[in-house]
Amino acid sequence: MLDINLIRTQPDLVRQALINRGDKPESLDAVLQLDAQRREILKQSEQLRSLRNSVSKEIGRMADAAGREAKKTEMRQVGDQISALETELAQVESNLEAYTSVLPNIPDPRTPVGLDEDHNVILRTIEGTAPKPANPKPHWDLGTDLGLIDFERGVKLSGSRFYVLNGAGARLQRALIAYMLDLHTRQGYHEVYLPFMVKRQTLFAAGQLPKFADNLFHDAEVDAWMVPTAEVPITNLHGDEILDLEDLPKWYCAYTPCFRREKAAAGKDVRGIKRGYQFDKVEMYMFSLPEKSDDYLEQMREHAEETCRALGFTYRVKQLCTGDMGICARMTYDIEVWAPGCNEWLEVSSVSNVGDYQARRANIKFRRERGAKTEFVHTLNGSGLGLPRTLIAVMENYQQPDGSIIVPEVLRNFVGTDVIRKGE
Repeated sequence: MLDINLIRTQPDLVRQALINRGDKPESLDAVLQLDAQRREILKQSEQLRSLRNSVSKEIGRMADAAGREAKKTEMRQVGDQISALETELAQVESNLEAYTSVLPNIPDPRTPVGLDEDHNVILRTIEGTAPKPANPKPHWDLGTDLGLIDFERGVKLSGSRFYVLNGAGARLQRALIAYMLDLHTRQGYHEVYLPFMVKRQTLFAAGQLPKFADNLFHDAEVDAWMVPTAEVPITNLHGDEILDLEDLPKWYCAYTPCFRREKAAAGKDVRGIKRGYQFDKVEMYMFSLPEKSDDYLEQMREHAEETCRALGFTYRVKQLCTGDMGICARMTYDIEVWAPGCNEWLEVSSVSNVGDYQARRANIKFRRERGAKTEFVHTLNGSGLGLPRTLIAVMENYQQPDGSIIVPEVLRNFVGTDVIRKGE
């Protein structure tokens, strides 16, 4: 959430940020109008309370009974006015929060200006060490031929966009998760195992609500929402806390399944396992001092790239433009791996500096020294990497002419074999 003082004092900056992101700047006008209305109501309420207090003291000194009653009647009317203003204030504050809660973050000045993915900037492409299969099969054929992926039973169990992984396919998925968690802990992250369901406030604090409510699965009766990413519960690990300077930075990593309705992607990527309502992901997350977050963004990006290099992928790094970034992000790198069977680049990680946007919503602060004024921390997040697209890349890059799949060396201890063949 943006600082209301920033909105008041630099409305042109916020307006231009909305335009650069492709959002309607009219929402800013509504915020400014409601904020002015709120401050005027507070001013009137304070004046009436001050009047009531002074008159109440005067009444106590009055000897004339009729005069006292007249003043009391007058003050009851003032009390009614104050109550009416409080009711009006509650409605104005509710409307103000509804607008401010969906205002996106201000992009970093280094973020390219553009309205869609066509304006993203490819920074570099790194050639991988994985084999270059001739006439590669897409994973939906390869996985079916080897008995690793069962689409029919996935649909039978849960409907479209679900599948079952069998045998070595399930082990390969589990191996990727275990390997990435091990790697990130060696990189300095603290692993946590998190609830896969959270409260509404938890999603609001992470910036998922109210904007993305239609893309989430939830049980309204008990206020339980399936997590769309581990970023959501990790953000709130330190909600409403004041951290000491020596507590920062805090590095976390976590595995969770992720649940998303993918309404915006209706009709896209319907073949294979690239896009589904349920998928696995290992998340990297960080709480940082404000002045250090830009440096840590580059470090987190490097950690995600290290995973790609260890798996031998050919990959590329893109910087997202203003119109393609998430609502919370100030600056984002996407990492995409090459999938020769699909013949396309697959996004496996987005690494973002969120600044204090989530910290304001979750009320996460720090104090530089005893007695100092509290400040909001900065938060960063990145996939390290996301599945099943990483699984797709392993299958398609390491397939052999006989239909088998070589297991990347870093995964062999987890999978239990060097080569995956049919029936394993």
